[in-house]
Parts: sequence; structure tokens; C-alpha cells
Amino acid sequence: MNNTINEKSLISIIMNCYNGETYLSESIKSVLSQTYKNWELIFWDNQSKDKSSEIFKSYKDIRFRYFYADQHTSLYKARNLAIEKSKGDLIAFLDTDDLWEKDKLELQKHHFNNTEVGLVFSNLWIIKKNTKKKKLYTNKKLSSGSIYNELIKNYNIGIVTTIIRKKYYLKLEKKFDERFSIIGDFDLFLRLSKICVFKSIQAPLASYRLHGGNLSTIMKGKEIAEHELWLKENKNDLSLVDVQNLQKNINNRKFVNSKIGGNYRKCLSMLINPKTNIFNIKNLVIFFSPAILLKKILWYHQD
Repeated sequence: MNNTINEKSLISIIMNCYNGETYLSESIKSVLSQTYKNWELIFWDNQSKDKSSEIFKSYKDIRFRYFYADQHTSLYKARNLAIEKSKGDLIAFLDTDDLWEKDKLELQKHHFNNTEVGLVFSNLWIIKKNTKKKKLYTNKKLSSGSIYNELIKNYNIGIVTTIIRKKYYLKLEKKFDERFSIIGDFDLFLRLSKICVFKSIQAPLASYRLHGGNLSTIMKGKEIAEHELWLKENKNDLSLVDVQNLQKNINNRKFVNSKIGGNYRKCLSMLINPKTNIFNIKNLVIFFSPAILLKKILWYHQD
């Protein structure tokens, strides 16, 4: 592996798949349309039962590399296994239901001319199923540099937007934490941010498709539990203020999830409990709003 990034450096695109036939062709086409052409597509088939394999193999491109898993694994173990097959100095991630803008790779790659840069990310669109309805992921300015502290306060990296330098990934003793089902990228990128510089691009260069099959949609409770586990294991490395803010964010997630799920007693209990620290005008409005209205307003929260 050559650690020097140049105009012709190979980018390994990791596409993990488990029964992803519905939107797979659109995702593949967004790779084929890239203005930067020196890439390989690592397709890791996690023992799909649908036509994902057939769809992928219908594209005759020498840059496409297909791998069928020996056994079905967690998503983050599958990511680690797929990366082991990669040949590039740079690694990008595109799941089978997401999309890239055609100039994504080209706009991001030149930032790696700075050898201290280990990850480049951008803003993104959140899109609703097959509709044209979309929402910008964040309206806040994205940070660049040594941004661990900024990410602790306001984590805003979507894995679909990222390219990482493999050299820094390999420096991590633990790669993607295979215990996690939802927040493995959050955990990995925070650890990466301690050892390299991050560069951000303000424009949205990717789209994350929200639908009923997303793990983060199906498993909201598990996502919250994983954040709690992460906080428990890492709180000794954080300031008291950061721990309090992260716990408040977790409590807010629980509150909104409970409200949308119709658990009003739990919502009220959290709202009046000073230990949860979530009593404010915004949450009062959420509490008294009809759940059906919240689902329409917060369509990007869960399907």
C-alpha cells in the first residue's frame, strides 16, 4: 500500500449488502457516474436471500469485485471484512440504498494531499423513500482540523459522505467495533479524530435514504442503548460538562422515541424528572402535539 496520495490514487468503495435489491441499481449507478474514475467497488454480500447478487453481477465492469460472506455477520464485522479485501489507499462507504453526487470523490480526494488528513466528510441530504422529499442533514457549519472535542459536542458525520485514509484506519488497534449494530461509525470516527486531521466540505455530496428497512429506523431502542454503553465506557475520558450534554442528548432521543411510540406516561415521567434535564419549551410542544403530526414533522426521525 502506497501512503502517498496522488491524482491517480485508487479509492476502494465499500458496499455492504444484505437483501438490498430495492435500491441497489440506483446506488451502483451513482458510483458509475463519478467524475473520478480510479476506484474499485468492493461488494460484500452478507448472504443475501434476494436478487442483490444477480443485480450486482449484471454490471460488467472490471472495477467491480464481488465477495460472498462465509457466514452472515453483524454490519460492522462485515465492514471490517470488506475493508480487508480493499486495495486502495483511500476508503469510501456507500450502502445499497444511498446515493452520491457525481463529483463526490473528485471534490474530496484532493484534500488528502495534506498527509495529516485522515478523513474527509461533507453534508448530506436525508431523503424519504422514493419521494422527492428531502432534508439537509445539518444547517450548522461543519468543522475541520483536530475536531474530537467538536464532535463530542455535536456529532454530524454521515458515513455515506466519508473517505478515510487507510493508513490511519490500520493504525487503530480496534477497527469497527463489532459489538455495535448502529453506532459503529460514530465510535470509529471519534477514535480516528484523535490521531488525524479531519476535513469537511459544506456542500451535501451524498444522500441517505430513509425507509422502514434502515437499521437505525427499526432499532431506535437499540441505538439509544448503544449510545448509553459508549458513554459508560468513555466517560472517564470526557469532561463532566460533555458527559452531562451527551446524557441529555440520549434522554432527548428517549423522549422523542417514546412520544412517537405512544408511551405518554414515560414521556411525562421524563419531562418532570429533573435528573433527565429535558424540561424545555421544545419538549413541551412535542409532548402536547399529536403523535400523527409529529410523525409528519419528524419524518426523518423514524418511519
